[in-house]
Amino acid sequence: MTDIPIIWILGGPGCGKGTQCAKIVEKYGFTHLSSGDLLRNEVASGSDKGRKLQAIMASGGLVSNEEVLSLLNDAIVRSKGNSKGFLIDGYPREKNQGVEFEIRVAPADLALYFDCSEETMLKRIMARAAAAAVQRADDNEKTIRQRLKTFKNNTNDILELYNEKTLTINAERDVDDIFLEVCQAIDCVLKKKAKQVAAQC
Repeated sequence: MTDIPIIWILGGPGCGKGTQCAKIVEKYGFTHLSSGDLLRNEVASGSDKGRKLQAIMASGGLVSNEEVLSLLNDAIVRSKGNSKGFLIDGYPREKNQGVEFEIRVAPADLALYFDCSEETMLKRIMARAAAAAVQRADDNEKTIRQRLKTFKNNTNDILELYNEKTLTINAERDVDDIFLEVCQAIDCVLKKKAKQVAAQC
């Protein structure tokens, strides 16, 4: 498992990480795993687990880390034979999740943190909400500010714990400038991985 890079993608709502993930997948052929998408897919599958998850989410509860980690682990195991790397998007959301992930799944090689000011993220989310056909109940300024505050507090703890493997990227810039920095970081990880594999031969 260690010869396949695992990269955590961190950043608040509206920081542009979805755009960067799409560009990474296109260039490197990595598998993009979003904890939110995995939960929605499981619910849509109609499985027993999906029905339980739907009940939790419908009541406004938070799905346990154990469940999310299990979905991520299953997805990685399913894809690892034909994947060139994994982007773990929106996870960990708090430092304990990072610790659990590294114990149960594998250590992350790199964490990319897309750093964006609260005002920029707020503007982007509000613009996205205004353009959406269906308005989300939580897309109002007060709720968004609360979400951003929670995100910031949790992320600071993660960045402190994983300082050694985190690259903070200024996400206020042009998409292509950001991607150039992302590519440099990923190329560096791929070189290290290749050296590790060569040393095992």
